[in-house]
Amino acid sequence: MGSSGDFPAMPRAAAQYLNPDKNLSFATLNLHPDLLRAIKELGFVRPTSIQADAIPPAMAGRDLLACAQTGSGKTAAFLLPILNQLIGTKRGTTRALIVTPTRELAAQIVEDLKDLATHTPVTGAAIFGGVGMGPQEHAFRSGVDVLVATPGRLLDHLKYSYASLDKIEYLVLDEADRMLDMGFLPEIRKILKRVPAKRQTLCFSATMPPPIAVLTREMLNDPARINLERQSTPATGITQAVYPVGAELKTALFLALLQRGDMQEALVFTRTKHRADRLTKALVKAGISADRIHGNRSQAQRTAALAGFKAGKTRVLVATDIVARGIDIEDLGHVVNFDVPAAPEDYVHRIGRTARAAATGDAFTLAAPNEEPDLRNIERVLGKRLPRVLIPDFDYTAKTDTALEIPLAERIAAIRARKSEDRARSKAKQARKGPSGPRADAPAGSRPSGQGSGAARSGPSRGGPARGGSRGGSGGNRGGSGGGRSR
Repeated sequence: MGSSGDFPAMPRAAAQYLNPDKNLSFATLNLHPDLLRAIKELGFVRPTSIQADAIPPAMAGRDLLACAQTGSGKTAAFLLPILNQLIGTKRGTTRALIVTPTRELAAQIVEDLKDLATHTPVTGAAIFGGVGMGPQEHAFRSGVDVLVATPGRLLDHLKYSYASLDKIEYLVLDEADRMLDMGFLPEIRKILKRVPAKRQTLCFSATMPPPIAVLTREMLNDPARINLERQSTPATGITQAVYPVGAELKTALFLALLQRGDMQEALVFTRTKHRADRLTKALVKAGISADRIHGNRSQAQRTAALAGFKAGKTRVLVATDIVARGIDIEDLGHVVNFDVPAAPEDYVHRIGRTARAAATGDAFTLAAPNEEPDLRNIERVLGKRLPRVLIPDFDYTAKTDTALEIPLAERIAAIRARKSEDRARSKAKQARKGPSGPRADAPAGSRPSGQGSGAARSGPSRGGPARGGSRGGSGGNRGGSGGGRSR
């Protein structure tokens, strides 16, 4: 597997994304010769549908509102017009800002930008969390032409004087609905207040929920509208199937699929980070090269895991939905939903990692009985029932001691049992100590040794360092002579 951004050579042709007008080429779009040269070297023949529809109005300076599903080539649809305008401008000022939901997507866009701008002086940099802010601060100070940023880290930088967006001429919101899902809408509004009102804005979203529609009305000026009537559906090149199986046998079934030899590599999605870790551990124990990528891993770990998978060093990459959008892996043959996603849109974006840019691929979903309601919701959106597949010779009644996750009821029962034991130990300890307070035969008003009237604490306490003075001065008052806490 390799990666060439939105520009694979497309050896297979399921033409969902191809522009039906075979006479239309990039040369007819009035792009700069240096961009056309890069496109040719990347092996791209003619624009995809979203590129053919979006590039002309963007080149004309219009705002844009487009629905574009993953793998359709939308990254080039907004990069090419911006690069075309920046080629002839003076360096040293940041004029374009692309806001995107995840680190991986930001890094991918920058890689695509470098591929497209390879014969131009245009520069770009990624701004995202999980890595040091120093190199990113340098990008602000040096004025790279294009910043590609996640909302949270961008706002972190904007707290400082070196970070300014007052020269931005081109603003892109990519995967706007995903940013909404991740709770970034307040951050987006803050960013909009920091960029000039006079600018060109391009908004791309796979779906158009009401909050996004409201936002676009606020930030766009008479936009060109593209594919707004399109529903979020998978590419036609994806073969989909459901493998019904008990929750406790999912790992065994997935291993059986791998051992059959039909699946050379797979990107696998789990519901939680902990399940991703446990599944990866089980795969490695079974002799399968596997790694995982999710929000609890450092950026260096996530980058290394993805690079190893793209290079073919890792057969299985286990992930949470953090990479359901924005990761471009050329010729990825299989996506596996180890857990059925709760939202149909997440299903579409997960399986959209395969069959990108007119290729073909397989998407398998392992569905436990309790996941059937979510599966039926997905099928309603798809408008069809997905085929159910049973593996011959697999024992669907087998018992296993390697459950990927302890059932919720058992976890709650264990927590309650621990709390009950803690309470019993505490009660027994209290009983051994006897009643608290002064002894019944002690004189009234007496205190334990060392805490009588006028006594002051000094020196080490319980083996620790002195607090730097007595807690109370003469008479034991905290505010008395020589008193006061010193730390």
